[in-house]
Amino acid sequence: MAMTKAAKEKAARTHSQAPDSSGSGADAKAKAAPTGELSELRPGQSVELLKELHILTRDGRLNQDSRRKLKQVYHLFNFIEPLLAELSTTSQGPTLADHGAGKSYLGFILYDLYFKALGRGHIYGVETRAELVEKSRVLAHKLGFQRMSFLNVSVAESTGADELPAHIDVVTALHACDTATDDAIAFGLQKNARAMVLVPCCQAEMAACLRQGKALQLARTPLAELWRHPLHTRELGSQVTNVLRCLYLEASGYQVTVTELVGWEHSMKNELIIARYTGQKKRSASDRLRAILEEFGLDRALGARFGLKPQAGDTLVAADAVPH
Repeated sequence: MAMTKAAKEKAARTHSQAPDSSGSGADAKAKAAPTGELSELRPGQSVELLKELHILTRDGRLNQDSRRKLKQVYHLFNFIEPLLAELSTTSQGPTLADHGAGKSYLGFILYDLYFKALGRGHIYGVETRAELVEKSRVLAHKLGFQRMSFLNVSVAESTGADELPAHIDVVTALHACDTATDDAIAFGLQKNARAMVLVPCCQAEMAACLRQGKALQLARTPLAELWRHPLHTRELGSQVTNVLRCLYLEASGYQVTVTELVGWEHSMKNELIIARYTGQKKRSASDRLRAILEEFGLDRALGARFGLKPQAGDTLVAADAVPH
């Protein structure tokens, strides 16, 4: 049935009064969105810092990639905060070295959420990319984060860097690639670290060593089937490397916990190794480390990396960890 003229006018008035999805209604929704997203932030978190780190957009929004990064850093913070609290009883406060710092997401958020209110302690960011180091220095100055320093050196070089103190309380390495995690462990041992928090990333050294002796190992032991295919070689190499790292830390006097950082949907490199120094060096861990290396035919190639050194008759024994 055709509408009367009066009905058409009434319908037009009703439509003009309804919220416009492309006008004021959309504006109201846009203004409300940041409030909901800010609820994901930890209490006391500086919104300005997250904008400077490009985790938040200028209007306070989180995209999917930023939300994933923030979740990882926050989850890691949950593990590090208790360690810092245990070490905050001295007048100096804790010192922390963040290896492979990149844009220093972790260092800045740790400072913002913990060190700033504490009023003491120091964070050192170690990164090889000079442009990222300079940006971090500028940002720390802009935000007044005075107890943050940034070094343009590799993890291996940082052990002898004059800018770093002789003792570091906490060592972190978030997604430090290949042998950089091993260098961070060596740094922690040299600096008498009370705790290490490590999230290993890609690992190629072990896989390369496994490939070199593959033919011989296939003839010697059926276990070599575990790395006969290239994909298995890569995955097994990464797994064995992390197992050896844990044994090395236990042999050096640390209590080790291995867990997931976040859900696997966020990152495939998701293994979190937490080591607390107890001073109780496990001989059994040293023995098992040596036995695993020998079983895989890697004792000569990688023994020194994991604290083993040849002695008379090429017998490998555990190297003493640096005394604490």
